[in-house]
Amino acid sequence: MIQLSRSDIQNLVSIDPGTIAAIRDAYIAISDGRANVPPVGYLGFPDKNGDCHIKYGYIAGDPVFVVKIAAGFYDNPSKGLPSSNGIIVAVSAETGQVIATLNDEGWLTDLRTGIGGAVATFALCRDDAETFSIVGTGTQARFQARAMAALAGRPITINVWGRARAKAEAFQADLAAIGLAVHVADDLEAMCRTSDVIVTTTPSAHPLIKADWIREGTHITAMGADAPGKRELAVDLVARANVLAVDLARQCLEHGEFAGAFAAGLIRTEDCIELGLILSGRARGRKAASQITIADLTGVATQDIAMARTVLERVAGLDIRT
Repeated sequence: MIQLSRSDIQNLVSIDPGTIAAIRDAYIAISDGRANVPPVGYLGFPDKNGDCHIKYGYIAGDPVFVVKIAAGFYDNPSKGLPSSNGIIVAVSAETGQVIATLNDEGWLTDLRTGIGGAVATFALCRDDAETFSIVGTGTQARFQARAMAALAGRPITINVWGRARAKAEAFQADLAAIGLAVHVADDLEAMCRTSDVIVTTTPSAHPLIKADWIREGTHITAMGADAPGKRELAVDLVARANVLAVDLARQCLEHGEFAGAFAAGLIRTEDCIELGLILSGRARGRKAASQITIADLTGVATQDIAMARTVLERVAGLDIRT
């Protein structure tokens, strides 16, 4: 068994073609029957503004299966600590022996979520989308900005809005340091009304974005609602959308962004299209430039499997198929 630290892992993977391909395939594996993904384990810590997810699964044909513990404690930055943490255990699918522990401290989850959001965004947004706006200023907002800029393959305009302007300006400075220009928006409604793409990344328990703020042709990737009680979009906005995409329907309709609209009877299970079907070409996503599209991403274990496998395949001298 090997042990990899966060720095070890950061030296092996990034937002690169291999990891992007792995995340695309992780979505497709959900839809083509290769994935064995049990329900997510969840622990809530409401008095600490935190939660913990346990995700695990197997992709048929892979040499490893994965168990991941990922925690998010959202007041941590005020204590000088990161908001996310976690660890991944990779186990041989041939022998059941533990091959590696990936003590990534949540970094791989942040990376795969960022890439996964960008993959969904470019699968559904208009080809001529130019203005990409991020709601939230935390760790995942930064990963989303970096991943969108990398996958765009062309210049795009990036905006950011946060409840605290100082945090938005810190976000702006951090992205400027790696060569990405970001505009700080003072008014969320005004930003939404002029955006081609909106990506939400907050742990909000109350809707932030209203239906009448969204113009025709807009795409929204909703990242924040990954546990019971979280919601960033008004339910009538979800009901208004022409295309509803999900990473995994049962998760999204139980505790994702679409759960509120589903519980209210505003949308049905059959209204949701799995992202893997769209990426594989087995289903159509956006059918017209005027359509409003929303992707609800709750995070799936296949992404963690794909990232862990990619890391281990890049470890010099390690053969995970033996």
